[in-house]
Amino acid sequence: MLSPNELSRRLSALEAHHVERTRAGQDSRKIGEAICAFSNDLTGGGDVGVLFVGALDDGGCAELSITDDLLLALTAFASNGRIVPLPVMNVRAETVLGCRLAVLEVTPSDNPPVKFQGRVCVRRGPARGYATPEEERRLTERRVWGNLPFDQQPLPGTGLADLDLLRFQLEYLPAEVAADVLAENGRSTDMQLRALRLLAPGGQATAAGILLIGKDPMAWLPGAYIQFVRYPGTAIGDTIRDEKLVSGVLSEQFRYLDDILSANVEVAGDISGSRQSTVPSYPLLALQEIVRNAIIHRTYDGTATPVRLSWYDDRVEVVSPGGPYGQVTREGFGREGVTDYRNPALAAAAKAMQFAQRFGSGIPRARQAMAVNGNPPIEFRAEDNFVAVTLRRRP
Repeated sequence: MLSPNELSRRLSALEAHHVERTRAGQDSRKIGEAICAFSNDLTGGGDVGVLFVGALDDGGCAELSITDDLLLALTAFASNGRIVPLPVMNVRAETVLGCRLAVLEVTPSDNPPVKFQGRVCVRRGPARGYATPEEERRLTERRVWGNLPFDQQPLPGTGLADLDLLRFQLEYLPAEVAADVLAENGRSTDMQLRALRLLAPGGQATAAGILLIGKDPMAWLPGAYIQFVRYPGTAIGDTIRDEKLVSGVLSEQFRYLDDILSANVEVAGDISGSRQSTVPSYPLLALQEIVRNAIIHRTYDGTATPVRLSWYDDRVEVVSPGGPYGQVTREGFGREGVTDYRNPALAAAAKAMQFAQRFGSGIPRARQAMAVNGNPPIEFRAEDNFVAVTLRRRP
């Protein structure tokens, strides 16, 4: 966190590569682009970037009311998924040179290029803009690969030939990159793959590359599938009603699972009111959110264990390999507002392809859907090596 003296110095100085001002807090595009540009740190100097909200262009005071709602709205940029990878930033109210301001401090990312709504934003001195292909290449080369999560690490033995480039061009790229950036057509496929964390500097595919556009994900990550079993009754027995192995890239898994979930949800008629209605045994949205969360946030490293989806007459159980991660503890698992990302590239891709909403919203949305449908509360069990979630049937 910058000292009061440093904040005063930056506010009174001219705008530069690490300083920007805005008089209002409602311009989400300007604020998002500023955070993105500071995260990319095009100069490579490692300077923390500062955005002063409530300041005039000359450093004077715009007399903006710095409310809790404003600070919460600014803080949301760190987790709502509009900026990926997620920025490292601090938001607080400060009085600088006699002016009450909202101050955003942004730490340069070790995983550039960072994008805001599909565009790589940079600062060139006092000006902010979108990165050129050459600037994107420079940012990609500056990535600190050894510090990255497993989903962005290269998989030994893989290469460009293991990636489905047609799927990349038709499905993944348009979801991840803004249309006007694609229209420029100044970036080679190799450059695009590297910038999107699907190809490593040595030419190997990353784990995310294999899981998102790989020709055969299970050949390299043997646990990258979902085992679905439908049991008659309320316990595991000698017989099963249905069984499926769901594999392929993540988008294929999500779509196939949607079909499985829809086929197994039972719908009953309700004639208690003045008009007849239908009520599902489980809300589809809750099942989707829990299963997709399990796939995105599981561990893929060093295990051949799949995500297990077990469907009984009275409940659905979802078990994913890998315990709580980062700031999420066993005690705090499932608690609203407590989130972390074992596989941030997969989470960002799921959001870009519209299989996920705002980051961190999956469990709250599932809980709300269960409550509205009349199901009991969702049950969570977090252990060191796995996470189990139980959804109980509507009475």
